[in-house]
Amino acid sequence: MKGKVLLVALVAVALTLTGVSAGMTQGKDVIKLKFSNPHPMTFSSAPVMAAFCDEIKKRTNGKVEITHYAGGTLTTFPKTYDGVVSGVADIGHSHIGYTRGRFPVTEILDLPVGYTSGFVATHVKWDYYKKFKPKEWDKVHVLYFWSVGPQILATTKKELKKFDDLKGMKIRGTGRPADIIKAMGATPVALEMGDVYDACQRGLLDGVYDAMEIWKGFRLGDVLKYGYLSQRGAGSIFTFYVAMNKRKWDSLPKDIQKIITDTAEEWVDKHAVTTLQADQAGMDYLLSKGGKVLTLPDAELKKMKAAVQPVIDDYMKTMESKGSKKADMQAQLNYIYERIDYWSKQEKERKLKSPYEKK
Repeated sequence: MKGKVLLVALVAVALTLTGVSAGMTQGKDVIKLKFSNPHPMTFSSAPVMAAFCDEIKKRTNGKVEITHYAGGTLTTFPKTYDGVVSGVADIGHSHIGYTRGRFPVTEILDLPVGYTSGFVATHVKWDYYKKFKPKEWDKVHVLYFWSVGPQILATTKKELKKFDDLKGMKIRGTGRPADIIKAMGATPVALEMGDVYDACQRGLLDGVYDAMEIWKGFRLGDVLKYGYLSQRGAGSIFTFYVAMNKRKWDSLPKDIQKIITDTAEEWVDKHAVTTLQADQAGMDYLLSKGGKVLTLPDAELKKMKAAVQPVIDDYMKTMESKGSKKADMQAQLNYIYERIDYWSKQEKERKLKSPYEKK
């Protein structure tokens, strides 16, 4: 009897120790990553990225847990890239306009090449990276690129009936958009997005040059009266990226790397579709406030396109002066135009609802 009691006790102890050991091993095996996303959860892309984190956990059967830090709680947009390189964040989200000059080759994607929608731009930008993989990204592991909708014009009071009506108007824009605004004859005004509503309301701004999504996201539909589908004339868009710390990526098992890579590839299209929905919501918000969405005549859009061409030419000359081969840069630009045409057709074939269809 005593022997049986002793045996039961030993088995119980063994099971307990095994359970503790297994639990410790399981906890140790979980790879925990920090994802810095300065966009707040109210911005359309943030829920998409949060879902990406959840999907990775699901596909790895819990082996990878990604904590999504939204709203700039881990890094701000300008500091995200350095934060990823240094390891403050394992994964980071930002756009190249916040660190202008750091990714000079990739900045070709931010030129006013006439992106027709955020869906198109997202796929074009990712195709570009996969094909050319500029060495300026070698310090990180790029998971994917994506894009918001094209930057288009919107005004507070004055209706633009022709391209020349823009001359002298004060339009909000920073970085590359400021160059484009200036080329169109308007005066670029650098303001933080949080200050734009008040500036429009007080007459310090005559309009903005940005994606339609902000008309709702920042309630600018309250103070803007006219929106213009000007993307075919001067459609430029910032290039957003999601990148991972190089050392952290290299430390991951190959099977985990494949899961993350495959999931990221799928998420490009999720972002692409979401941008259409977000811009549609922005348009609907402006219209609900009594605003109008107009399209400039084709002749005026051609004038606009001609006016911003020097922005493209100046970029190409600058890159050539820094050692880039003119033929190589032109080949990249031609590829971008070709992909815009391809993805514009794909958008129509998939019958995706686009707010950029000619009105």
